[in-house]
Amino acid sequence: MAMANILAAMQAGITQFDSSIAGLGGCPFVPGAAGNVSSEDVVHMMDEMGIETGIDIVRLIQLSGKVRQMVGHDTDSYILKAGRSKDLIR
Repeated sequence: MAMANILAAMQAGITQFDSSIAGLGGCPFVPGAAGNVSSEDVVHMMDEMGIETGIDIVRLIQLSGKVRQMVGHDTDSYILKAGRSKDLIR
């Protein structure tokens, strides 16, 4: 739902968004609560839309993968699970 909300906000003129690498975070007091939207998912969406972020998506995905290994569990990052759209259609 976060990605749809970000897209709607962009259409309304919002230009700054909060995200976290690999989607880590959330409320520690509510077990099972949703975390944050992953930075790599947001940057990938903007990249696919032709919006310049100044962020190297390939390096961000690599870093997110390393962070996932460091925390020792899977994350909510869709890009880490499926890869970039451009890589899927080769």
